[in-house]
Amino acid sequence: MTTASPTDTVPADGSTPAKGTAPAKGAAPATGTAPAKGTAPAKGDKALAVGAWEALFRAQVTIMRELTACFPTGEISFNEYDVLFNLSNQTDRRARIKDLTQHLLLTQPSISRLVDRLAAKGIVEKQSDPGDGRGIIVALTTIGADVFRSTAVRHADAISRRVGGTLDHDELMQLQALCTKLRQGPKIAETPDEDRVCLPGDAADVLDEPSDPGTAATTTVGR
Repeated sequence: MTTASPTDTVPADGSTPAKGTAPAKGAAPATGTAPAKGTAPAKGDKALAVGAWEALFRAQVTIMRELTACFPTGEISFNEYDVLFNLSNQTDRRARIKDLTQHLLLTQPSISRLVDRLAAKGIVEKQSDPGDGRGIIVALTTIGADVFRSTAVRHADAISRRVGGTLDHDELMQLQALCTKLRQGPKIAETPDEDRVCLPGDAADVLDEPSDPGTAATTTVGR
């Protein structure tokens, strides 16, 4: 049986159209045609979006649990490592606790507890904030920088084996691009109120230090 090409249309009288005839103006697009860029997803895509989110979440939890299980040091925890990662990205390796909440999906009290544990090990130092009498600045110590560097190299190797061993180069590039696009959020001019996604102004307001490290949001490695 011969099937019509995507550009063939069927006239109202049922006769066979000339091959290559363009679709009539206003005709529905062929099945599988992507919606115009910037338009809201069709109602039927809701289940697909939920399924995609579930697949993403399950993959993240699975990999996080594996990486946590083989985390390369008993000196610091996975979440403590994430504090060091964010401090190492600062120019002077210092940051206010309230600023760390912008990068860690944990509440400020949880971050304070992590900082206290790291300070007790000599890995970070707590300093008074000259601009805020009640504020605390966290500084990475020389010992802390050494701990971070040695841990980061081995952690990156574990990520490379798990993620890079599963996806090829092109897939890794595509995954990175898609995750970046998801993080930036939808760019739709008008969205019905009932379809709006409710996002908290600060994700740290709703999250606490997870009891299951596999559900932690950190995915950072040293550079």
